[in-house]
Amino acid sequence: MDNVTDSGSTAWVLVSAALVLLMTPGVAFFYAGMVRRTNVISIIMQNFATLAIVTITWITVGFTIAFAPGNGFLGDFRWLGLNNPTGVASAAPHVPVMVFALFQLMFAAVTPALITGSTAERWRFGPFCAFIAIWSVLVYAPIARWVFAPEGWAVRWGTLDFAGGTVVHANAGAAAVAMAIVLGRRRGWPANPARPHNLPMVMTGMAMLWFGWLGFNGGSAYGANQLAGTAALNTMVAGSAALMAWSITERVRYGKPTSLGAASGAVAGLVAITPAAGYVAPVGALAIGALAGLLCHLLVGVKVWFRVDDSLDVAAVHLGGGVIGAICVGLFATKSVNAAGATGLFYGGGYHQLIRQVVPLMIVIAYSLVLTLLISGVLNRLLGNRVGGRAEATGLDLAEHGEAAYDLTDRDKPAAAPDARPVPAAVKTQ
Repeated sequence: MDNVTDSGSTAWVLVSAALVLLMTPGVAFFYAGMVRRTNVISIIMQNFATLAIVTITWITVGFTIAFAPGNGFLGDFRWLGLNNPTGVASAAPHVPVMVFALFQLMFAAVTPALITGSTAERWRFGPFCAFIAIWSVLVYAPIARWVFAPEGWAVRWGTLDFAGGTVVHANAGAAAVAMAIVLGRRRGWPANPARPHNLPMVMTGMAMLWFGWLGFNGGSAYGANQLAGTAALNTMVAGSAALMAWSITERVRYGKPTSLGAASGAVAGLVAITPAAGYVAPVGALAIGALAGLLCHLLVGVKVWFRVDDSLDVAAVHLGGGVIGAICVGLFATKSVNAAGATGLFYGGGYHQLIRQVVPLMIVIAYSLVLTLLISGVLNRLLGNRVGGRAEATGLDLAEHGEAAYDLTDRDKPAAAPDARPVPAAVKTQ
């Protein structure tokens, strides 16, 4: 293997890292528009705190667990603290290890940020911060090792995940289900479900996510080449197909397509194409997006059956979309797009790749679900995860942060002059 770094590849990965960085604020605004106006600051704070906390855990211990040389389950500690690492990472042989670490940091940060949509309006900020620090090390880093690093056991077995359908979305979706169970239902749910307070904010957050996703998937080629272009193009195709599929399904079922549905559909398609972006042709991306838009829309109602209050449908969109995308790699992958990939069932490859996709996917979901339950259970005993009833009724913005997203009073309105009098109509006409 040629391990000489390439300036063009390095530049592209640096730009992609900046694009993926935008996705965490995108998640913040996407979610913030969906919650009640008394919980906007809390959801934004959780997402920005996640970015800061994971940056610290990633450079200290997370990156070396995920990508340093080692065995199939964990990397060794030679890159602990990123103390003068030399050479390149095996996952990106033409990019300096520091640049690769920066790019992967953005994945490590956005993954736990996704969980905040499931737990909106009821998670105390202190225990939340502790959870993110522990979860990013004990859950995310090992899973990234298994599925992203060439030494990982799933990679060696033949699993394909181009940019994180299993590592990011199925992982976060499983954790979101666990946290929704641990925290319990919001007061009044499902009898009185909360309505989104700011749909333009939702659409703005979705636009930021879609823009960043081009780097999320395109940058995972680790080179400025045709594969990066194919992955970025497939990202656009799948997001568009899913937006239309969700909207059409909504129109058929309820009579009107909504902006919230369009935004959710686009994100579902982007999630589903993530593991497949560098392995399928655009026609495959079209099919994957359409499937995700339809199926994820139908999955939204499942939480009511199980009475699990996943506030903003993280499980339906991210767990559901991640599972759909990972399975579709085994259906639509073709070596004409990526010689290092596989041949899926629909291209004559049989069921072999499908099995290689499903088994590790189920293991990752189970690991994330169980570890999340354990971590949150311990923190609940030590710190108490959920806000009190009064704080929940008041809203987490004031209860946890002492702030409000919107000042709806007129206290800053200039007072009228004391001697101000209405001007008689007769005077006005003179």
